[in-house]
Amino acid sequence: MDYAIPEDFQFPPDELSEAPLPLFDAPPPQEELFARLRLSRSRRVGPATFRRLIAEHGDARTALAALPDIARAAGDSGYEVATEAMVRAEIRAARKHGARLLTLGAPGYPARLNDVADAPAILWAQGDPALLARPTVAVVGTRNASSLALRMARALGRDLAKAGVTVVSGLARGVDTVTHEASLPGGTVAVHAGGLDRVYPAENADLAARIAAEGCSLSERPFGYGPQARDFPRRNRIVSGVALAVVVVEAAAKSGSMITARDALDQGREVLAVPGHPFDGRASGCNLLLRDGATLVRGAEDILEVLAGLRDEVVPTARPVIAPVVPAPEPATDIDGRILDLLSPVPVAEDQLLRDLAAAGTVASRHLATRLSEMELAGLIARRAGGGLVRL
Repeated sequence: MDYAIPEDFQFPPDELSEAPLPLFDAPPPQEELFARLRLSRSRRVGPATFRRLIAEHGDARTALAALPDIARAAGDSGYEVATEAMVRAEIRAARKHGARLLTLGAPGYPARLNDVADAPAILWAQGDPALLARPTVAVVGTRNASSLALRMARALGRDLAKAGVTVVSGLARGVDTVTHEASLPGGTVAVHAGGLDRVYPAENADLAARIAAEGCSLSERPFGYGPQARDFPRRNRIVSGVALAVVVVEAAAKSGSMITARDALDQGREVLAVPGHPFDGRASGCNLLLRDGATLVRGAEDILEVLAGLRDEVVPTARPVIAPVVPAPEPATDIDGRILDLLSPVPVAEDQLLRDLAAAGTVASRHLATRLSEMELAGLIARRAGGGLVRL
C-alpha cells in the first residue's frame, strides 16, 4: 500500500479532485484529510481536543467550521484556525522530502499508538512505516553514556534486530545513537522531536538520512519546525507508545529516559532496565526501576523472553478508541472557576479531576470532557506530557 502523498494532490476548496486520496484502505475524501491536518495545526488543539472534536462533530471538516464558535463561547473572540496556506506549505514540504502522512484511526498509523490517550492526530513518516507492525522494542538511555552502556546498547540493538525485532529510539546522543546504528540493518525507527528536516542533534544528520532511507523516521511536528525543550518529553510518549516494551540502558533518576519509562508504565507497556553500579549516578534511574519491579536485562535474550510472553499482543488489531458523542453541557457559570480552583501548575490526571468535581456535585462526567476542551481552546488550561491537566 502506498502512503506517499501523490504528486497530483489537490487542495480545497476549489481545486478538489473527486478521486480518493490513495493513503488509506478506506480513504476519507481529500477535503477531509486536508481538514484533519488543518485542525491538528490549529492553535490549542492538542491530541485529546482533536479526538473530542471529531467525535462530537462527526468529521474534521465540520469540527473545523465549528472551532471559532467553540472558542468564542469559551471567551476567545479572536480565535482563528490554521490557514489553508500554511497547511498547503506543509504538504509541499512533505512531498519534497518524500514523507508520508499517517492519520490517527486509519490504516498505516502505528497500531499500538492508536490506543495511547494522547497519541498525535497525525504523523509524518519517511521510510517504511510497516516496520512498526513487527514486534517493536524501545531502547533509550543517557546522552552522556559510559563505555559499558554504549557497548550494551550496541549489543542490544544488533541482537534484537537479528531476531526480527524493530528497535525504536529518539535519535539523541549516546545510547540512542549507537542503538540506531546497530539495529539499522535489521530495522530501526527514529522518533524526531522537531520536523523531519530539522535533525537534532546536528551531528546525527547522516544517521537520520540513513534511517529515513533504510528504516523509518517519525515526527508529529511540521517540516521546518526546530525542536524546543518541551518537545522532547512529547516525543518520548511516541517512542514508548509504538513499542511493546521499553528498555532503559543507563539513565539518571531525573532524566528524559525516565520520562519515557513513566510514559511506558502509563501506557501499559513492559519496562526493563540494565543494572548499573550504585556509585554511578548515570545508572541511578535504572536501579530505581529495578527496585520497583522492572525486568532486569543482561542481554537481548531477557528482552526476547518478555516478548514471548506478550506474543498475543505482538500483532495488535485494535483501532483507536475515539470518545463517543456526548450531549453539550448545560450552561453553568461556576464550572470553570471550580475546575481552575482544583488545578495548579502541577499536572492532575483528568480522572482524578472528575472524581474531585463529582464529589463536590459540580459536573457530570459526560459534560466534563467538552468543557475541558473549551477551556483548553480558551487558553485557561493545558495538557502536559502524559495527559495531565494544568492551570495556565
